[in-house]
Amino acid sequence: MSDRPILFAYDGSDHAKAAINQAADQLGNGRRAIVLTVWQPFGAAFVGVGVAPFGLEEGIENDARRVAEEGARLASEAGFDAEPAVERGDPVWQRIVEAADERDVGILVLGSHGRTGMQRVLLGSVAGTVAAHTERPVLITHDVAPDVQQAKAM
Repeated sequence: MSDRPILFAYDGSDHAKAAINQAADQLGNGRRAIVLTVWQPFGAAFVGVGVAPFGLEEGIENDARRVAEEGARLASEAGFDAEPAVERGDPVWQRIVEAADERDVGILVLGSHGRTGMQRVLLGSVAGTVAAHTERPVLITHDVAPDVQQAKAM
């Protein structure tokens, strides 16, 4: 598995940043990594909306590219041989699974936002849905609360 790349699903959130660092601790460094940011077409977020205003999707794609490049830089700093990747897709989880299959990755890494209750019902869980729809290994990381980190250090 170690000769196949790691796929980081990266959205620029603190959870995604923490996932890179936790993966470096768990998986070792020096491995090839693809830092994937998936962006949704304009109408995907708004049911019933027609064509996006001129240039809007291009702007969204450019923002996604900047996010992926930031993630690749962070992964490189954490010791991975990282490259950014940007994909358009809806739903996001499906595009992540497809990209992992297309690139024959060894493991997918995602940071969990830790949604529970109504938030999870309304917003869903990309990490959980990816894990449920792939046969590849998945590492879902969780931010450790500062008080838990402090307790572990004692």
